[in-house]
Order: sequence, then structure tokens, then C-alpha cells
Amino acid sequence: MSYNEVMGGRAPIRMWADPDEVEPNVMQQLRNVANLPWVQGVAVMPDVHHGMGATVGSVIAMRDAVSPAAVGVDIGCGMTAVRTSFKVESLPDNLAYLRSKLEQAIPVGFGHHKRPVDPTRLYGFKTADWAGFWKDFDTLAPAVHARRERAEAQMGTLGGGNHFLEVCADDEGTVWVVLHSGSRNIGKELAEHHIGQAQHLPHNQDLPDRNLAVFVGDTPQMDAYRRDLFWAQDYARRNRAVMMAMVCDVLRRHLAGITFERPISCHHNYVAEESYDGVDVLVTRKGAIRAGAGEFGIIPGSMATGTYIVKGLGNTAAFNSASHGAGRRMSRSKAKKTFTLADFKAQTAGVECRKDTGVIDEIPGAYKDIRSVMAAQADLVEVVAHLRQLVCIKG
Repeated sequence: MSYNEVMGGRAPIRMWADPDEVEPNVMQQLRNVANLPWVQGVAVMPDVHHGMGATVGSVIAMRDAVSPAAVGVDIGCGMTAVRTSFKVESLPDNLAYLRSKLEQAIPVGFGHHKRPVDPTRLYGFKTADWAGFWKDFDTLAPAVHARRERAEAQMGTLGGGNHFLEVCADDEGTVWVVLHSGSRNIGKELAEHHIGQAQHLPHNQDLPDRNLAVFVGDTPQMDAYRRDLFWAQDYARRNRAVMMAMVCDVLRRHLAGITFERPISCHHNYVAEESYDGVDVLVTRKGAIRAGAGEFGIIPGSMATGTYIVKGLGNTAAFNSASHGAGRRMSRSKAKKTFTLADFKAQTAGVECRKDTGVIDEIPGAYKDIRSVMAAQADLVEVVAHLRQLVCIKG
């Protein structure tokens, strides 16, 4: 579908979601953002839903300004996918055993490694300059300096919530590995620190939502945020790369002869410096991926409804963006009240995963229909592959 342009702000709101189906509180959040004096434009993805300050599933272009809440608290959260040489018929019959081996290697939830992972010992690992990366930790906001040991131990861990690790198969029967994670607790603490700092600045005192507080260019506060933001985005990228390398090591030990192609990776909570119509802007994608012409991306549904590998079409009206997934249609608390364990088992039939009350809030029924989401953004991305879940590991 093409977008709908909605009035109600200083800047245009272009929607790849049906405005009549978007909740009133979500529309109000979008109008609040569009009324900020620094905003150049807002693009709304078909998976849009309520968030803190700014909606999840929105792309906001600002002139020499950025709102930390428009990035999200899990800075750099995103996806990585790897196509393997294996066919689904070559997998072992006992996928529960394979899941257990992956769970032993990758800490989930609040878990962490007993000792920090040494990336140089991982097979074929390419991410460079670890010494320089950790040296830069000392330049971050003093509020997080006591968290270095935990940040080191959480490098290469999945986290909880909607983060996941999956073994999938595409429609031709080729096996893929897909994971979703971000900057773990260190990214969250940096985000919350800077949101708090922004809320006290004089120019943010009359905002319709204090969580939309912004930093503006050529200020010490903006410089400090950008330093910490880009470090956290790098942490998230490295975290996913370490995990994927560890997963591939597990699969090599248990699936003889398996090989792996070059990973596809994308952030979906981040900031990028871009230019549109000759205007330099800071683009925040909160629950959205970059989808420039020919750029690969990953758009997951829920834990049993499949994932799409896509290629961007470079639609500048959407600031070269697309959705980051299906998007929730109900809160976690409502999902727990609405669905039973029997519902969860029925909706995840055929997927090797946890089947207990601890993951009911991630039931497929709590998410929007991924097929409808993909249909709504046919002018943003083209589908390269559709994957179905075989094994799903949740925090």
C-alpha cells in the first residue's frame, strides 16, 4: 500500500498503518512528536504501537536534535540471520537435544557468562579492536562506570522479553539461524540516564510528554549522549556477532559438515546521520529497520508465525525504512490475562520451544498478523525469503 498522510503537527506524518485502526493514544504520541520544532518528518510503520514517549514502529527525522526516548531504552536492539548449508531433512529428529545444547551455550533472561567471552577464540570471528572498544567504556557517563564487569559478562547473551534465538527453515528447506537481541543492561542504563538528563533541560519544560525531551546540537549534553549512544549501538552489534559465532560453534559440533554464509544484520532501535531533500537530519528508528535500496533486512513475526528476509526498496518518503516485526497488538499483562497455557501450546505446535506459563506473554496471538504487516509495506521492501521456526529459545 502507499502511505496515508495525517495532519495534526508541524511536520508531516506519513503512515504505512491504517489511521482508522491505530489506537487514539498512539495517534496522540505521533502528533506530539510531529509538533516538536526540530522534527522534519515522521514515518509510521505498519507494526506501530504505544511506547514510552515515542511509539514503537516510528521513524523520526530531526534537524540537529534527537530524543533519546525516540530511540528506545534497548539501544541498538536488532537482528542477525545466517543461512546455512544444511537442509531441514538433515537435522536430527530430536530437536529438543539441539535446543538444550544451544541453551547451555547462550545465557538467557538475566543470565550472563561466568567469565567474559574471549572473541578471539571464536571460530572465524571478524569483529575487530576489542581492546579499543572496552577502553572507551571509561569515557561513558560516570553513572555507569560501576557496570563494566556486568557489561563484560553479558556480552554474548540473549536477554529476555521478545529476544530470541531460532533455528528456522526457508520455503526451499534450507536451514537458517536467526537471533534478536540488543545492548543488554548497559544500553538500558545509558538510555535511562540520558532521558533523565534531557528532562531537566530548559527547552524541554513545556513538552506535551516529558519523555519526549530532546538534546540539541552543539551542546555538551548532545555530545555526551551521542558518545554513549554510538558506543551502545556498537555493543549491541558486537553482542549479536558474539552470540552468532557461539551458536555456529555449537551447530558445528552437532551437525557434521554444516557451513555458514555471511551474516545479515540490522539494528532497529538506533540513530543514524542521513540526508533527505538536501537536509541533514538525525534519523531515529524505534522499532524500524533501515531499508535503503538493495539493503538486506530481517522482519520477524512472533515465535511461531515466521520471519522474512527482505531487501529494501529505498523509499525516501519512509526515510528508507521498514517495520522491525509484527508489533504487539496487546500488552504483556493483557496477554497473560487473555491466554492460557493450552492456548500457547496450540499456537506453537510444531515448534521446539518452552511450553510453560513464563512465556505466555510472547504467545503469537499477542502480536499483529505478520502477513498483513508485510502486505502494508510492499513499497518499502521486497521479500527475499520466508522462514518458519523449528526451534525457538526465549529468555
